[in-house]
Amino acid sequence: MSIPLIDLKAQYSRIQPEIDTAIQQTISQTAFIGGESVAQFEQEFGGYLGASQVVSCGNGTDALEIILRTLNIGSGDEVLVPTMSWVATSEVVVTAGATPVFVDVNPGTYTINPQEAAQKITERTKAIMPVHLYGHPADMPAIMQLAETHKLWVIEDCAQAHGATINGKKAGTWGHAAGFSFFPSKNLGCYGDGGAMAFREEKHAEQARTIARHGQQTRHHHVLHGRNSRLDGLQAAILLAKLQYLDQWLSEKQQVAYQYTERLAELAPIVCPSEQAGYQHAWHLYVIRTSERDQLKQMLQRQGIQTGIHYPTALPFLPCYQDLNHQPEDFPITSQYQPEILSLPMYAELTESQVDFISQTIADFFN
Repeated sequence: MSIPLIDLKAQYSRIQPEIDTAIQQTISQTAFIGGESVAQFEQEFGGYLGASQVVSCGNGTDALEIILRTLNIGSGDEVLVPTMSWVATSEVVVTAGATPVFVDVNPGTYTINPQEAAQKITERTKAIMPVHLYGHPADMPAIMQLAETHKLWVIEDCAQAHGATINGKKAGTWGHAAGFSFFPSKNLGCYGDGGAMAFREEKHAEQARTIARHGQQTRHHHVLHGRNSRLDGLQAAILLAKLQYLDQWLSEKQQVAYQYTERLAELAPIVCPSEQAGYQHAWHLYVIRTSERDQLKQMLQRQGIQTGIHYPTALPFLPCYQDLNHQPEDFPITSQYQPEILSLPMYAELTESQVDFISQTIADFFN
């Protein structure tokens, strides 16, 4: 049995008529840049989130960079970011001219620890950027309270958390702004690059839109030096076709996650991911931990089961941050988890028999 980490072809097969129609209509209308599909997607995605201010852009990294510029975060400022994430989270802070200050994560959820964050706030701290890693929302109630106390901007990195909620409130609507990625492997992914920003304030949305459109408010009227970051019409049409299925896919992925946990929880060498009470995990990834990670990964590969490591090196220990001179003892939870995390296949089309095969193969390894 051959099982990929994610199967985008299986997803396409389920909704092929809608996708093919969306692509054909875009081509026939020559609506390649801007147009009705982009405007409609912004409106419908905003409605899905419960956020009235949504601005599309070229990708998830651009989303975070533009948000930082919109909120005037730059040289001399510090931004609190979690140690565990994809490099874009901290990279955009540096690109903006600010300094990323790394904060260890909560055991169990892999998201930024608000108590640790509180200890790292200085007079230069301007914002905190929680990442809803693997699809589990960060502790937004505590983070918002911390931000209110210290007058910080809160920028949610929602690249892996489309549809996740805390007490029914969507990830991306807690903070002052949020960035989304529509990379193909995401819960809501297009067939190329794409991104979006969500804002509380209309003035911030308009500023971000201006920045992303070459500083242009009306055609040929450039009020600032901006950039070119656009969600193209083809990707918007594909996202519109997919958006109507997102909650169904999330429900199916949740069932896959529960099946994994039911089958693996009794294995002592394995730590399964958890879901906090009141939190709805989006299950972008199903990440287990084991001290025998590398050996297990190799064995699963031999059995035709693809796995991943998200991510093999924690942010503070990447070569691009070596000037910060961080040591493992600076981030004990991250340092413990870094060599243990392993992502198992996770997608809505994963069958019960496939989950059984993966789980039994893992059990056989430890037995």
